[in-house]
Amino acid sequence: MDWKECLACGDDIRIERWQLGYRFCLFCGEDQARAERASWTIIQEYTKGNYMLVTPANVHTTLKQTNPKENRA
Repeated sequence: MDWKECLACGDDIRIERWQLGYRFCLFCGEDQARAERASWTIIQEYTKGNYMLVTPANVHTTLKQTNPKENRA
């Protein structure tokens, strides 16, 4: 059986997992997923609006658009 090496800790990863595009072992992958999810926020547009996912990449635009006091052009 072929094995590859985790990019974070150097532990062994099965070749099937590597071929699926995962470059981290299960433990390091879980740690990275938790760190990524920690940067997300879910907000509700106005009082009864839709729920929106806010990520660091779009936080300024999204929050500005959901402000009911903001005049939109």
